[in-house]
Amino acid sequence: MSKDAPKTPVFTEYTPVSSRIRERLRNAQQRFHANDNIAAYIEPGELEALLDEVAGKMKGVLESLVIDTESDHNTQDTARRVAKMYLNEVFKGRYVAQPPVTEFPNVEHLNELMIVGPITVRSACSHHFCPIIGKLWIGVMPNQHSNLIGLSKYARLAEWIMTRPQIQEEAVTQVADLLQDKMNPDGLAIVMEADHFCMTWRGVKDMDSKMINSVMRGSFLKDPNLRREFLALLNNKRP
Repeated sequence: MSKDAPKTPVFTEYTPVSSRIRERLRNAQQRFHANDNIAAYIEPGELEALLDEVAGKMKGVLESLVIDTESDHNTQDTARRVAKMYLNEVFKGRYVAQPPVTEFPNVEHLNELMIVGPITVRSACSHHFCPIIGKLWIGVMPNQHSNLIGLSKYARLAEWIMTRPQIQEEAVTQVADLLQDKMNPDGLAIVMEADHFCMTWRGVKDMDSKMINSVMRGSFLKDPNLRREFLALLNNKRP
């Protein structure tokens, strides 16, 4: 073997499970950014082991913050609660596979504007891990070759994307990419409006600022009348 060839890591029973998962990702040349899904590289039983690992390291964070986790009854189990919250709830979209979505052919050749929303979405800023809570609206212009999905599936797919450390601009694009791939419509429009706790809870502490952004694809981008119709209908429904 060449002296310049990469060495294969040697794992033992004491090797952290995060190291095993990370090595699989690197071998597959797969990215593992904060808003990436890595479920395909987690083997059965490893998510539970990862939870134990995160809980142990979170206990170290609390100790470094000089919080007494031994005698303070409020923080005795905080490290494990936080680990469960991260892996099983607020960042769940990184660690679980995409929810199953049944797709239906557009038998009636529907070609009129459909709007779904507002869908409540919850995420966390990948810069500070502060909550992002907002609403999402989805506009679809189907064609005869489009696949249709059930109403609740829009919310499930949005939640799968949003339950990762995110920035709003990238999150909306990920939702658009996912729906475009599943439905193949003539046009797709996404609008998101959210409160960012990294602005209200820390930093400038501005309680009134919101972020609104949109993604327009296909006919929504090319046809200004369709875009105006979507935005007008959306604005009429917003509080």
